[in-house]
Amino acid sequence: MSSIDWIPALRNALVAVVAFLLFPFANVWANPVVSLVFAGDSTLDADAGELIAKGGDPFSDFANYFAGADIRMTNLECVIATKGSAADKMFTFRAHPRVIPVLKKHFDAVTLANNHSGDFGPEAFAEMLKLLKEGGLPQVGGGMNLKQAHAPLIFERKGLRIAVLSYNEFQPRSFEAGPNLPGVAWSEDQQVVADILAARAVHKADLVIPIMHWGWENELRGNPRQWQLAKLMIDTGADAVIGGHPHVTQDIGLYKGKPILFSVGNFVMKETDNDNQRKAWVVKLEMDKQGVRSFFGQPIVIDMKGIPKMARKAIGPCWQRGAKSVSQCRS
Repeated sequence: MSSIDWIPALRNALVAVVAFLLFPFANVWANPVVSLVFAGDSTLDADAGELIAKGGDPFSDFANYFAGADIRMTNLECVIATKGSAADKMFTFRAHPRVIPVLKKHFDAVTLANNHSGDFGPEAFAEMLKLLKEGGLPQVGGGMNLKQAHAPLIFERKGLRIAVLSYNEFQPRSFEAGPNLPGVAWSEDQQVVADILAARAVHKADLVIPIMHWGWENELRGNPRQWQLAKLMIDTGADAVIGGHPHVTQDIGLYKGKPILFSVGNFVMKETDNDNQRKAWVVKLEMDKQGVRSFFGQPIVIDMKGIPKMARKAIGPCWQRGAKSVSQCRS
């Protein structure tokens, strides 16, 4: 072999070695994994609001956990506003605009479709939309009109487009957005189907995740209506369903190999009246282009002031793609 002939041979050998060393990572690059963390109902008036007013942070115990995820969300179970009058209902929640920077520190977006976003009327709801936009905190499930309320929130992470939708179906329905009225997205079956199909066809989403506010308070299992709607959403193209509102964790279903977390429970919530309401999960989904490949429900405990803490040694629900049932794991 001449002094020139060995150069291509050496180059080919080096390429082969590099390819061998990088082979284990090739699938990771070809099929990226995106994590989405969702925390349940967050009500930021009362003690949590006072803590923020004093420079505190009700989410501080979860800072590192949230920081490790690609997408972080919570359900905002209150209106953030200075305007409006309280509705005629048992509980009404209104937080001060100062809470927005604290939310933005930990979350990439909030869901608004719930039974407290409209507690102080359309004027306060519209103010909240404006404040969130000015504060750089995206929302889903609310809008200045019906079309905006049903629009998906699109996240682009590692080459994946993930559409999140947010719906309420717990009274009062008067909080629903109208053609020209600010409000939330209501979960009419036909509209939900249209929204999921549009997320795929119009918004070119690779994955679709509806987040629901549904079910009956303190019930530990998803009811027939929750099952019916969850199956309809998955049949239409949803990759998983995450729920809240019952104030307790509910059972977890699997349908066509896709998870249905009927309720993850509370997150920041002072108005609790039993131990089950003070135990919850912060759920983490691991997703790739084929859908949800795994999830884990990190257990949390909520003190009497409504402030959550991680239950680091507790076990929570876990699942991996292909498993026929949900297991229990430690973080």
